[in-house]
Amino acid sequence: MRNFRLIFLIIIISSFFGFLAGILSGSVFYFEVKDYLSGFKIDIPEKIIEKSVEYIPQTTQEEKIINVVNSVSPAVVSIIISKDLPVFEQYFEQYFGGSFKIEVPQQRQIGTEKKEIGGGSGFIVSADGMVLTNKHVVLDEEAEYTVLTNDGKRFSAKVLARDPMQDLAVLKIETGTSTGVFPVVKLGDSDKLQMGQTVVAIGNALGEFRNTISVGVISGLGRTITASGGGLVEIIEDVIQTDAAINKGNSGGPLLNLKGEVIGINTATVMDAQNIGFTIPINKAKRDIEQIKQGKEIAYPFLGVRYTIVTEKIQKDNNLPASYGAWLTSGEGEPAVVAGSAADKAGLKENDIVLEFNGEKISVENSLAKIIMKHNPGDAVPLKVLRAGAELALQAILDSRSK
Repeated sequence: MRNFRLIFLIIIISSFFGFLAGILSGSVFYFEVKDYLSGFKIDIPEKIIEKSVEYIPQTTQEEKIINVVNSVSPAVVSIIISKDLPVFEQYFEQYFGGSFKIEVPQQRQIGTEKKEIGGGSGFIVSADGMVLTNKHVVLDEEAEYTVLTNDGKRFSAKVLARDPMQDLAVLKIETGTSTGVFPVVKLGDSDKLQMGQTVVAIGNALGEFRNTISVGVISGLGRTITASGGGLVEIIEDVIQTDAAINKGNSGGPLLNLKGEVIGINTATVMDAQNIGFTIPINKAKRDIEQIKQGKEIAYPFLGVRYTIVTEKIQKDNNLPASYGAWLTSGEGEPAVVAGSAADKAGLKENDIVLEFNGEKISVENSLAKIIMKHNPGDAVPLKVLRAGAELALQAILDSRSK
């Protein structure tokens, strides 16, 4: 027992002196290192500190999207729709019946009040304030339109033209001066689009959140849809399908590629589906923009026929001699060939099948209407026509249609 206590005491004393020696040696080492390092001066550059708080894009694609948004947003506008609406006052009409008095609520108009009734989006295409948007956004001829720019400024706007064939319209910002002061977008080439291509949509989402951004891809090309809105129902051919979110209020806003070029005008969304939106190709709007800049009406080439695209089923059901082309048929109170039209003057007749228009084969993917849109009023166009099994070569001089 005595030996155990002696051993224990030796261990305690050894541990104490070992601990003390560690402290002393550590202090000596610290001061030696401190004295050595004191001869060096270490500076931290201010630029490194600044860069540490800047946002660095995670990918090249993300960087491109951010650049697109920053460059194009100043030229995207919100369009506010206002109208004088009646203001009513409620009062009570009193009726007496014996010992009873009955008060019946009535109302009467006491005046009008200007109220905001809707909104949409648009983008500036000329420095003097020309704005492209959807026709259904500015369809009401009795309403007043105000353009709200990205920097919060408000301008009254005048509708210069509503496209008679497409869901497009052109406004002019009224500034009281002809000085070109507005930022403008760059127009791309919608004929070069590819499926899967990344696109960015900008617009006034829900009529409340200005310059809302959504990103997606081109989901389809050459779609045909029936769109409705603002009291307008239209069949729109050859539109772009995208999964970039197009919300209510986005109508008229731009769809952009990663170069920051406008390749479409957002026009419709499918209410019962997710991430299915439709955009009018920008190349279809270029004609409108140029015609308005030249002080002209928006006019289209007009042939003057009613037709059905020939498919294998149409050919079989109607015993037709061709498996493609535009079959001229009457129906729904409309003639196959409009009297006095370019088609009538060219000699086209009901039941003719127009096989080619200016050398282009007519098919489901390349409809007659789509081909005609490539031309201008006054163009002389050769036609290949099948009549009663025989091919004919005709020529039509296209009319002009502005309404």
